[in-house]
Amino acid sequence: MGDYMPESAKVVAPAMAGKPHDNGTAKEQSGVLYHQLRQKPLNIVGGRGSYLLTEDGLEILDATCGAAVSCLGHSDMRVHEAIMQQLQKIPYCYSLYFTNTAAENLSKILVDSTGGKMTRAFIVSSGTEAVEAALKMAVQYFMELPTPQPQRANFISRKQSYHGNTLGSLSVGHHVGRRALYEKVLAKNTGHVAPCYPYRGMKTGESVESYVSRLSQELEDEFQRLGPDTVCAFVAETMAGATLGCVPPLPGYLKAMKEVCERHGALFILDEVMSGMGRTGTLHAWEQEDVVPDLQTMAKGLGAGYAPIAGLLLNKHVVDTLTKGTGAFSHSQTYQGHPVSCAAAVRVQQIIQEDNLLPNVRAMGAYLGQLLHEKFDSHPHVGDIRGRGLFWALEFVQDKETKETYPPAKKLAWTIHVTGLKPEYAISLMPGNGGADGVHGDHICLAPPYNTTRSEIEMIVERTARVIQEVLG
Repeated sequence: MGDYMPESAKVVAPAMAGKPHDNGTAKEQSGVLYHQLRQKPLNIVGGRGSYLLTEDGLEILDATCGAAVSCLGHSDMRVHEAIMQQLQKIPYCYSLYFTNTAAENLSKILVDSTGGKMTRAFIVSSGTEAVEAALKMAVQYFMELPTPQPQRANFISRKQSYHGNTLGSLSVGHHVGRRALYEKVLAKNTGHVAPCYPYRGMKTGESVESYVSRLSQELEDEFQRLGPDTVCAFVAETMAGATLGCVPPLPGYLKAMKEVCERHGALFILDEVMSGMGRTGTLHAWEQEDVVPDLQTMAKGLGAGYAPIAGLLLNKHVVDTLTKGTGAFSHSQTYQGHPVSCAAAVRVQQIIQEDNLLPNVRAMGAYLGQLLHEKFDSHPHVGDIRGRGLFWALEFVQDKETKETYPPAKKLAWTIHVTGLKPEYAISLMPGNGGADGVHGDHICLAPPYNTTRSEIEMIVERTARVIQEVLG
């Protein structure tokens, strides 16, 4: 992947590239409901390796794999071939009546990758669907126990978290902007505690152990507020994603949170939709944290964007409880275990192993972190640099001493993203806002493909620096 060097990496792309697009009035009106209705986004017509090609001829360095999705880069012919082979066998069958070989193969790969700690996989089409399935599974689990516990209907999650965009997953998450319009129809059975966010959460002079203890006590207090025997599960991203900005858990944090859950008989759910499947340097991010979840979601790096796919992994004791109970999960999706998506994901996971990409994630991740610190530690408006594996973020501040944020109206992170798409920079950066308190705070995330090279890492940091220089000086 990293060997591909498009012309735009050497010379400026055609003059037309990157110009603002109208909303379709000058040409034929689009039928697409764009995220921003008044402005048509760049139209991507091709991709190869770490680069995206627009219809205007601009080749964009995809420093974020979209939203940490395209972990093999773009257009790996090995995955294309696997998809075509599956299409010629069977493109679809209904999982309520049948299974299929691709789904069986993928599930076996996933279960085996945990060393048997997780024993079944539920394959769906998006991270949001996986989170919805996890919430339903948690509720059903307590109804399937020898002595059912129907009172367990509350969930606890974290502030500045994101778990999906359906009403259920949005209720559990705490992305203030995405929740705002729908607050009146969101479920009221979720409490939220502070995230593990040392840059803003740790007190001056506070040790890691004291900070972790304080966070675990806050979770304990929330259990007590809701009623310990009414809590179904605690839900957390193993490593905070784009909403908070690539914040790794501190040593002992997740273990301490799981101990609170175990003390009260609640389930421990880890959301690895963004941080899992190799993004942080191990296939499962929890492998680095001395914990094993009861339920685990995954998505983006699972299929690398070649087809919509996500999954829910179940711990053995959860599966055993359902097996001894009704023997069925009271939930299903039309495209559950989709053969083509599963075949694509199988090939993606095989390539990650065959090409020895996890060591590369760790090595290139360390190099990315090193270069970011060298370039931005002294920058007056970069307050924090954080990350793990190939998942890093820069948080911006007006003043490094006070950590004062920029006004939300400035839309700093989005401005940096838009500036990066100009032909003279040609880099895609992932913007985030609201990390400080749900409303204030700006950051950008970097999430290159697992097969990135040293030269690409250097190019990413160099272009990012030039973009930030234009926007912030």
